[in-house]
Amino acid sequence: MKLVIQRVENAKVDVDGKIVGSIEKGFLVLLGVTHTDTRETADYLVKKLCKLRVFEDEDGKMNLSIKDVGGQLLIVSQFTLYADCSGGNRPSFVNAAKPDLANELYEYFCEKCKEEQIEVQKGIFGADMKVSLLNDGPVTIILEK
Repeated sequence: MKLVIQRVENAKVDVDGKIVGSIEKGFLVLLGVTHTDTRETADYLVKKLCKLRVFEDEDGKMNLSIKDVGGQLLIVSQFTLYADCSGGNRPSFVNAAKPDLANELYEYFCEKCKEEQIEVQKGIFGADMKVSLLNDGPVTIILEK
């Protein structure tokens, strides 16, 4: 499982011209799933994400977690995080999990984040989504397990 985490002032995702998820201060999380991922993988990354200290404290140091600042999560599935471009100019996505497994783990990941008492907004799995954000910093972190 791979997460691309962007600290944002705000972010939204729309599908067919309708906003389906929108947050203010928090993380936009692009989530990719591969064949070998499990619920245990998701559990580990949820804990890591929720404890990641990249928000500034009163001294301007990145020392606070999303929970500390009352931030929100916008979680968007993105199979293209597992693109393999080593064979040519057209990416291969053989390393991405099949849709059934990927959706199951995406939904599970979102539910586990909610259990951490963080507001969670989502994209729509498999949809053509338009994602917009105002990156704060910019701060972009990649977590992978």
